[in-house]
Order: sequence, then structure tokens, then C-alpha cells
Amino acid sequence: MAWKVSLKRVLLGVCGGIAAYKSAELVRLLAKEGYEVRVVMTQAATQFISPLTFQALSTHPVHTRLLDAEQENAMGHINLARWADLLLIAPATANCLAKLSHGLADDLLSTLYLAVECPVYIAPAMNQAMWLKPVT
Repeated sequence: MAWKVSLKRVLLGVCGGIAAYKSAELVRLLAKEGYEVRVVMTQAATQFISPLTFQALSTHPVHTRLLDAEQENAMGHINLARWADLLLIAPATANCLAKLSHGLADDLLSTLYLAVECPVYIAPAMNQAMWLKPVT
């Protein structure tokens, strides 16, 4: 990983596609290499893999909602954005890519994308027909 030396805090955004299960292994591998990983999931992602899986692998609470009354004193999206050395969105669904490219901020992940000042890496995941559409 080219950014290994200086970037130790990875904020992983997980979108709702079948490839979401692969992100669990990504968290495990990053943690094994000494990275501190925090996970943000879209609501759709929670339909494919449990936040508890990511909490167990990252040893940190998983963030799923932009406005969470239960976590009033916890990190808000601005604090998460400031914390991150790198934002990695994997998998990034077609829906997620559309939101990011148009500046929509209707969930925690898309809002974080607009708020971070760190490098952002995006790993698209969708079927070939969707990928080949000019709008994606």
C-alpha cells in the first residue's frame, strides 16, 4: 500500500451492494498492518452485512446514521472527517457514485465525502452493464 508510511487512520465507507462482505476482510487486513480503521455504512450496506461484524474487526463502533440521537455525544460527521487520514469507499455502488459526483449529502457517508480534507480512494463495485453506462 503506497500510503502506508504516513496514513494510519482509515475511514472506510461501505455501500449497499453484494461486494460489501469483502470489506470485512479489508478491515481485518488493514488492522493487521497496524492501521486504525473506523467504518461508516450506508443503510443499504446494513442489509448485506451486519455492523457488528465491522465493530468486532475494527474494535470501534460503526457509524450508520448522519443524525443519531443515541450518539449525541459521540463523533459527529465533522469529527470523523477530521480524524481520517484517508477515506476509502469500498465498495462504491452506482448509487453512491451518483451521489458523490453530484454533491448530494443525504446520508452520513455522502456528507463525510464532502467534509473530508484527506485523500479519498473509491473502489467501484457493480455489474458490467451498470459500469458501462456513460452516467456511471
